[in-house]
Amino acid sequence: MDTLFTEIENEAKMQVAPLAVRMRPRTLDEVVGQAEAIGEDSWLRSAIEEDKLSSVILFGPAGTGKTSLAHVIAETTKAVFVEVSAVGGTVSDLRREIDAAEKRLALTGARTILFVDEIHRFNRSQQDALLHAVENRTVVLVGATTENPFFEVNSALISRSRVVELHSLSDSEIARLIENALTSERGLAGQYHLEDDALAAIVLLAGGDGRTALTTLELAASMTKPGTAKKPAVITAKTVQKATPHRSLPYDKDKDMHYDVISAFIKSMRGSDPDAALYWLARMIDGGEDPKFIARRMFIAASEDIGNADPQALLVAAAAFKSAEVIGYPECRINLAQAAIYLALAPKSNAAEAGIDAALAEVRKGKARAVPDHLRDRHRPGSENYGDYKYPHSFPGGWVDQQYLPDGLEKGCFFHPSPRGWEAYRIEATSRDRKSSE
Repeated sequence: MDTLFTEIENEAKMQVAPLAVRMRPRTLDEVVGQAEAIGEDSWLRSAIEEDKLSSVILFGPAGTGKTSLAHVIAETTKAVFVEVSAVGGTVSDLRREIDAAEKRLALTGARTILFVDEIHRFNRSQQDALLHAVENRTVVLVGATTENPFFEVNSALISRSRVVELHSLSDSEIARLIENALTSERGLAGQYHLEDDALAAIVLLAGGDGRTALTTLELAASMTKPGTAKKPAVITAKTVQKATPHRSLPYDKDKDMHYDVISAFIKSMRGSDPDAALYWLARMIDGGEDPKFIARRMFIAASEDIGNADPQALLVAAAAFKSAEVIGYPECRINLAQAAIYLALAPKSNAAEAGIDAALAEVRKGKARAVPDHLRDRHRPGSENYGDYKYPHSFPGGWVDQQYLPDGLEKGCFFHPSPRGWEAYRIEATSRDRKSSE
């Protein structure tokens, strides 16, 4: 139970807490953004307001309000609210809180809401420790994660919880968050005025992350002598730039953002858009992505999306991989950029990928087809009865009409060339040469 002393301690802690912590909402109406998750008539809003929350996993990028929502729940619920962080927490911590929740429920009938921040950081066995308690409603789980819970959280926990996705804040929502912090007594209490271009700079730097926006504002304010409510100090864009010289867009080298950005990069090259390819490449480089990973994906794209429309693309991708392996950052960024532009501008064909996949499907699902006799190896007794193999180099043009596919398969069953690039030229030239040889 809180006492006068704990209240004084909490007030003292709040005075030195970061601006983002001081500005955490205490009610649903103070939450900025996330209309889809907690708007009128939403399940989560009703559950919080009526204090009938069941287990929920809040999923979204950093700075979207997952922890803030948990604190709103803590402020409004009549249940006991306890918190365990997966960053430093252990199974023992979970079991201790679950044991306490069982006793509380048995003795007083009081429910317990257990907030687990960064729940994806618990391994599978640690997550399993929650299962029984969640299933029996000994605790109501509120999990928060920046990673896709369908990949990072046990399916058993997922099936017993509601997944609510939060989205990055819009520019207008970030601006509203900043304005609230400038005027609130819990924030900067009207001591500062933000110029329009300074506000725009913070919004840009935030990239949809509310925590980043408030941290940037706090850093800029710390570089400016505070004013008063009647005569606030002015924060300029130059001050914001000094406070945060480098914009850091969200990028996680091992998780969803990593896959989303590389997907956008590959699709931009496939779509022949060099500008988009360079943008997504820059996002990966700035995020510290392994250059060999980027080069490997270009290596694949060279055959998957370009193939023999431009056979040179495979050599360019190979050179890019070698540069990533031997040179590394920062210089290999130029090699990667050159290769990405080449692949984006190259003529496109997926005939190699489509052809081998069609052939594999036939091999795995079709009939068992024998090698035609005239193509079989001749180094065995009885091979003289296999029939004549026609040696193409013995014929004009180096070609002769002859069966190569097994019985039951016809020419064109797998390979469908694109009408572009070297591939199309060679198909046309081959057809022309064969006609002249007949």
